[in-house]
Amino acid sequence: MPAKILVSACLLGQQVRYDGGGKLCEDPRFLQWQAEGRFVPVCPEVAGGLPTPRPPAQIRGDRVVTEQGEDLTEAFDRGAELALQAALAHGVALAILKQSSPSCGSQSVYDGTFSGAKRPGEGRTAALLREHGFMVFGEDQLESAERELARLERERTEAER
Repeated sequence: MPAKILVSACLLGQQVRYDGGGKLCEDPRFLQWQAEGRFVPVCPEVAGGLPTPRPPAQIRGDRVVTEQGEDLTEAFDRGAELALQAALAHGVALAILKQSSPSCGSQSVYDGTFSGAKRPGEGRTAALLREHGFMVFGEDQLESAERELARLERERTEAER
């Protein structure tokens, strides 16, 4: 059985993003993993109770807020917990999440000024998954994810011998 991957639902084209759209990833590796049935899709923001579409949100300090200052931290944290539960329940090997998202960003997030500027950092879900030992990659890091999957599968094969 191939290793499972927790994946942002928007990368599968599901229309769950704040703007009501998706962000389909068409990289051949990603499509191959999808065809192999590896993916456990999740949208932490929708799981946390936020509607689609919804106002854009960014991380400002230790909170997740809209440009108008509405605090959505609770919903983002609830969604992160549900994503973690899904990862644990399905025994996922790693996660591939939407870069720059206040939930899923794994290397950078928008800086909280709503100006389009980004800063190094990670979203609430990416951070929680990492705290629990999961490797998290963005859709722009599929080569690294591919190497990690290969390593994990080699280890599993060796352990089964």
